[in-house]
Amino acid sequence: MRHIVELLTRNRIFRRRLPKQYGSLPIYVSPDAQLKVLKPGRAAFDPQLLHAVDELVGAGDTVWDIGANMGVFSLASAFRSGTGKVVAVEADLWLVNMLRKTFELDENRKYGIEVVPVAASNRISIQKFLIAARGRASNHLGEVAGSTQSGGARSAVLVPTFELDYLLEYCVPPSVVKIDVEGAENLVLGGMKKILSTIRPRLYCEVTADRKKTFELMEQYDYVQRASRQGHGANLFFYPK
Repeated sequence: MRHIVELLTRNRIFRRRLPKQYGSLPIYVSPDAQLKVLKPGRAAFDPQLLHAVDELVGAGDTVWDIGANMGVFSLASAFRSGTGKVVAVEADLWLVNMLRKTFELDENRKYGIEVVPVAASNRISIQKFLIAARGRASNHLGEVAGSTQSGGARSAVLVPTFELDYLLEYCVPPSVVKIDVEGAENLVLGGMKKILSTIRPRLYCEVTADRKKTFELMEQYDYVQRASRQGHGANLFFYPK
């Protein structure tokens, strides 16, 4: 049944609104990214993402959303931040178009959310990017294993990758960074040397199989961690000491 629903809703886009705690702002969503959006009310949105906004984002904060997907974290953060800047980094051009469509809606335009259509990594290069068979929320770089939820890949495309440190030349330094990149988090963190050592933002990061390496890297930069959700694909908060 799930497979049939996935096929029937592929490439379908419709408009929902965020929960009222986040201004009831309009957002375009697609079951092709995550079937959850078919659920009624607040259940359509990932509670972990919204909890992370509540935990980390305050008035005036600048937020970088790495692996922005449909933009739930970006848009909710923009509402909470108010005057702060939000940067959404997403490699899937299909999702990028949906993000831009959301951020250009009249109610959202005032937040000036920037979309950067690349994949974050530890180097500037061109890499294979796999579009997940089951849902675009599980898309991932070809050099990492990705998630078991991907169901394999429906297609592969070439995308540019870059280090997030490079983004400092063009965007306001972040107060908060969210990373959800389906197994590529250590590559992303490897491209944040300057950010982690000098900017010292608060982080929300999905950590997958190689979490030991993630912990060692964050300890190297004098960060402490706290769990949001445990298990495979644990979501963790990292705070500078």
